[in-house]
Amino acid sequence: MHSPTDRVTLVRRALDHDLAGAAEVTVEAFVGDGHTRPGSDYVELLRDAARRNREAEVLVAVDRAGGSVLGSVTFAAGGNPWADIARPDEGEIRMLAVGTAARGRGVGRALVSAAIDRSRELGLAGMAFSTRPTMTAAHRIYDALGFVRTPERDWAPAPGVDLMVYTMRF
Repeated sequence: MHSPTDRVTLVRRALDHDLAGAAEVTVEAFVGDGHTRPGSDYVELLRDAARRNREAEVLVAVDRAGGSVLGSVTFAAGGNPWADIARPDEGEIRMLAVGTAARGRGVGRALVSAAIDRSRELGLAGMAFSTRPTMTAAHRIYDALGFVRTPERDWAPAPGVDLMVYTMRF
């Protein structure tokens, strides 16, 4: 079944001409929503969509009419350097971001669904990923798609940066 979002949004692996837009929406979302401090080292990782696409996979949601990037997510299979928490048989998403102007249109859900599909295409047994407690809009997407909180896998990559883990088994 297709949603109205399908008619206006295309989700696919980022092409070279999408990378600047992917970087822009990712920095906009993480800095603008207060999840990351401007000028931090993490902002540079967010901004380097080309590197993320070379070393992992950047998936983008693009507007079918104008081709602009509405949102993006980085996907990595367990064992990839971009996978922080995924086990070898799991996929992981990082840096899920939807531009402010595209929010409420199902873009985040479409990106997460595409990552689930990618995990299945690779024959993985599930997914695991981290999220900050303050990312409540993303949590609603994860819950709606059937992910479950897995607190025994929660972790902190740095002091004061507490991350919650969500998982899904196929």
